[in-house]
Amino acid sequence: MLRLEDLSVRFGGLTAVNTVSLSVGSHEVVGLVGPNGAGKTTLFNAVSGLVKPSSGRILFDSADMLRTPLHRRARMGIGRTFQIPQPMHELTVRENLIVAQRFGTGAVDTRKIDEVLEFTALTDKAERHAATELALTELKALEVAKALATNPKLLLLDEVLAGLETNGKRRFMGMLKDLHEKFAVGILIIEHDIETISNLCHRVAVLNFGELIADGTPDKVFRDPEVMKSYTGASDA
Repeated sequence: MLRLEDLSVRFGGLTAVNTVSLSVGSHEVVGLVGPNGAGKTTLFNAVSGLVKPSSGRILFDSADMLRTPLHRRARMGIGRTFQIPQPMHELTVRENLIVAQRFGTGAVDTRKIDEVLEFTALTDKAERHAATELALTELKALEVAKALATNPKLLLLDEVLAGLETNGKRRFMGMLKDLHEKFAVGILIIEHDIETISNLCHRVAVLNFGELIADGTPDKVFRDPEVMKSYTGASDA
C-alpha cells in the first residue's frame, strides 16, 4: 500500500530523513520508533504532504505521490493525527468530524460520522465544544475520529498515546486494535513506549539521525544491539 524509496528530507544543511526505504501493507500495523529528533514526524509530514521531500519516491497503491497536494492524498486514503491534539476551535465535536470528512472525501456521510463517534466513545460528547470541553483522552480520541471520518486506507498516528496514564493508555491501545480490525485500515504509528509497540505492531522500524537502522518484528528489533544503544540508551556490551 505505502512504499517509500530512498526518501530524503533536508532543511538547508540539516538532513532530517536520509534515504529511508520503508513499506506498510494494507493489513499491517507498523511501529515507527527512535529517539527524539530522529526524523519520525518529518517522515509523517512528507507522506501526508506537509513538507516536500528533497529526493526519493512516495508510492501509495502504486501511485507516485511526490507532487500530489495534501487534500488529494487525503482523498486517496491517507489519514493522520498529530501528537498535540488540534481540534478546530469554535466547533463542536461533530462539526470537527464533518469538516475533516468534507476535506478528506469531498462529501459528508452522517451515518459514517455517527459510526465513528460511537466507535471512539464520543457520541455523548458530539455537541460539546471540542476545544474547551474535552479531557485529554477525549481529545486524543477526537484526533483519531477525525482521521477515521475520511475513510482512510492508511492511518498515520503520531504519538496518540502520549500523556495518557497507564490504564488510559491500555484502553486506548485496545481501541486501536479494534480499529485495525473493524475498519480494515493499515496503521503506521509513532510511539516511544516499547510495551505498546510490542503488543500492537506486527513490525517495527527504527530511525536514528534520520536513517533507518532496523526493520523487523518487535522481538527481533528490540534485541538489536544498535537499536538498544541508539533508542533505549543501553550499551551493547
